[in-house]
Amino acid sequence: QVQLVESGGGLVQPGGSLRLSCVASGIIFSVSRMGWYRQAPGKERELVATIISDSVTNYVDSVKGRFIISRDNAKNTVYLQMNTLKPEDTAVYYCNAVHSSGVGLYNWGQGTQVTVSS
Repeated sequence: QVQLVESGGGLVQPGGSLRLSCVASGIIFSVSRMGWYRQAPGKERELVATIISDSVTNYVDSVKGRFIISRDNAKNTVYLQMNTLKPEDTAVYYCNAVHSSGVGLYNWGQGTQVTVSS
């Protein structure tokens, strides 16, 4: 059974930083392309970052230069370091293995809420 458990969200002021973590079980993590998605209120879920290896990453334009995705295959964990946060980054953040089409492969976890507000 696949389980995705996200953590690390919270309330942060604009310009602040957060580091999200996601532990995956029930998948062959080391060969999976992993990604972070986010869903803001009233909006569709969007893919913001993907990683195959530390040298093969991709980001949506709105987070380039501010977010860094990384992974630890020994811990079955993918991270998202979020810097210079903006109010428009407010959303529930989810991780998943990423299909070539960009959709998540497995059932979604509970996500972790990130709120950027002064």
